[in-house]
Amino acid sequence: MTTPETGKPNTWTGDVRTFPKMKILIIDDEPLNVALLEDMLTGAGYKHLKSVSDSRLALDTCESFGPDLILLDLMMPHVDGFAILHALRSAGNEVFLPVIVLTADANEQTKRNALGAGATDFLLKPLDQLEVLLRIANLLEMRRLHIQLDTQRAALEDALREKSLELREATSHLQSALS
Repeated sequence: MTTPETGKPNTWTGDVRTFPKMKILIIDDEPLNVALLEDMLTGAGYKHLKSVSDSRLALDTCESFGPDLILLDLMMPHVDGFAILHALRSAGNEVFLPVIVLTADANEQTKRNALGAGATDFLLKPLDQLEVLLRIANLLEMRRLHIQLDTQRAALEDALREKSLELREATSHLQSALS
């Protein structure tokens, strides 16, 4: 595939420099899958990675690590990916946290169940490296923009509270002066 502007091959894998401090959590019980994802991500320039192979540790690790994106296997012993998704989404986090589900199960119902449980995206194994990196970059950009919007919203709310206080004080002074 080529880009319309240049006619050159489209090999963009996401500018990791846009996300220098963003953290990615990998939750997969297969050490080979974890190693593959870690190699793929470090090769693309991502530096803040953490992996969990025991799904029972996933939620505690998520809480302590504070990831910006989660790569989550669905089929794991002890606690499956659906239970982890449900727990993450029921926690009520205010900030958008993307979760990409990774599975070898190509069943449409599995895909619908994962997306219905709160997965942001869905990728089938074996993974295509370029597709994985593009989806990660896109979702990290969405996360960055959500955080930026939340920060701007909070700043606007603070400014509005300050102006409301000033207005109440000015109204109070006017009422006192007229009395």
